[in-house]
Amino acid sequence: MSTAVTFVAGASAALAAVAAVFFLHFWRQTHDRFFALFALAFGVFAANRIALSAVTREHDTWVYGLRLAAFLLILLAILLKNRE
Repeated sequence: MSTAVTFVAGASAALAAVAAVFFLHFWRQTHDRFFALFALAFGVFAANRIALSAVTREHDTWVYGLRLAAFLLILLAILLKNRE
């Protein structure tokens, strides 16, 4: 993997982790599960970016399963919030 690709993968993982901490901060203030699910989803996005840069084969489906899990968490958070 080239240096630029590794840098961008690391930067996007760091920014996803920052977003997770941001939503975790709001969850600690409000105790709303919407923010907790978003924090968890962005934590999974960060783990996904780290796993993508660590995996040598491009077609490992479990790595993309992490991304699918994060999107499903976001969808669940939105559905539960609109149900209230």
